[in-house]
Amino acid sequence: MDYPTLAATIDSLTHGETDQIALMATIACEVYHADARFDWVGFYRVTAPETLKIGPYQGGHGCLVIPFSRGVCGACARSRAPQLVADVNAFPDHIACSSSTLSELVLPVFDAEGALIAVFDIDSDQADAFTETDVQELTKILAHVFARS
Repeated sequence: MDYPTLAATIDSLTHGETDQIALMATIACEVYHADARFDWVGFYRVTAPETLKIGPYQGGHGCLVIPFSRGVCGACARSRAPQLVADVNAFPDHIACSSSTLSELVLPVFDAEGALIAVFDIDSDQADAFTETDVQELTKILAHVFARS
């Protein structure tokens, strides 16, 4: 994965934009097409207390609503910390939005004030597809883009 190029591309495409939905749509598209490991890429937005709703995404269908109390996305929202899951079938209370998902990476997304606005979810149809480098580099990209919103 060429993270420097991905970061530069996303920065160029989102420069000057502050609309969170537009930013999410652009990031989902660019990340989805950046790596063959990524089977589904998208955002679940915080829309009510303890509730995530699907936002912009690329790939097959996703779950429409996820409570903070369920699944990998909910765990990320509750803890406000990345969730790197090598085997989703071993994750307690995993929500199977797609039966092809074998591993998952979910990152918290914060606005300029530090409020949790979404989680960024990446699914893979490969087992153990994600690394700490993915966590670090994607976290930097998200922080840079959403610090402006």
